[in-house]
Amino acid sequence: MIETYAYARAGLLGNPSDGYFGKTIALSVRNFRARALLAPSARLEIRPSKADMPVFENLEDLYSTTRWRGYYGGIRIIQALIVRFIEYCRQQGVELPDRNFTLEYESTIPLRLGLGGSSAIITAGLRALCQYYGVEIPLPVQANLVLETETRELGVPAGPQDRVIQAYEGLVYMDFARELMETRGYGEYEPLEPGLLPNLYLAYRTSLSEGTEVFHSNVRERWRAGDPQVVEAMRTWAGYAEQGRRCLLDRDYAALGRLIDANFDLRANICSISPGNLLMIRAAREAGATANFAGSGGAIVGSYEDERMYGALAAAMRSCGAAVVKPRVTP
Repeated sequence: MIETYAYARAGLLGNPSDGYFGKTIALSVRNFRARALLAPSARLEIRPSKADMPVFENLEDLYSTTRWRGYYGGIRIIQALIVRFIEYCRQQGVELPDRNFTLEYESTIPLRLGLGGSSAIITAGLRALCQYYGVEIPLPVQANLVLETETRELGVPAGPQDRVIQAYEGLVYMDFARELMETRGYGEYEPLEPGLLPNLYLAYRTSLSEGTEVFHSNVRERWRAGDPQVVEAMRTWAGYAEQGRRCLLDRDYAALGRLIDANFDLRANICSISPGNLLMIRAAREAGATANFAGSGGAIVGSYEDERMYGALAAAMRSCGAAVVKPRVTP
């Protein structure tokens, strides 16, 4: 039995410029994980998890479950991953042994809240396939394969940030410069020491379940059309990540906090933000913490000064129906 894991992630700065040749800083959130289990078998089988079961207690159960996890489980993304893995091996001249397997998955990552839940399932599955077939794939290429599973196979608009941090883990500064992405296919990824991070929190609301495509579809259209506001915003977000890297290295947490807040404020100027998301941001800031989207909505990340402030933050999050955790970045 092969058992592999991948973890949730939070974008700290620069998001969502990763899909637009920008720069970002992201971190692993080991509080939540996806797990893949693979074992030899007579036939090739992908076993469903609870998210794939079309069985409900009643109408209300069907409604609330669908609003929480969407209309799709993980079988389709595992199947898409296997297709991408086969094509990659063929392109690299790697002959896969004729050995079947049974692959199953489970995940504790809150779904559709911008925490990288789908890409974590794919990343864990890819690690299991690589172990089973003895295939070594460089980390930046692994991230690309996970991204292609979603974009090329499933048609889900997404950027590379999630897949890079889940491949590398820890804390990573990423530069997706156009010349790098278009010549070699991946950017420049710099792991940073997680000990450089200030006190961080992650808060999320299950009632705000929303897929990444809801945000990206409109912004990508505007970016492709050369909308000056969106184009300039992408440059600004990339600049926030670049400045944030320097703040981390200098441990200038006051300046870092201002960048975290500015990252969200710029998004609010570009896009319509749902009332529930705004409520979380405002509640966190009223408690004294900084606040930015961890992804594309439904979860926020930010910094706080001390345990007194964290207590106030936790109380504020409870008042608006959100859970809050301290992200575990390293094992």
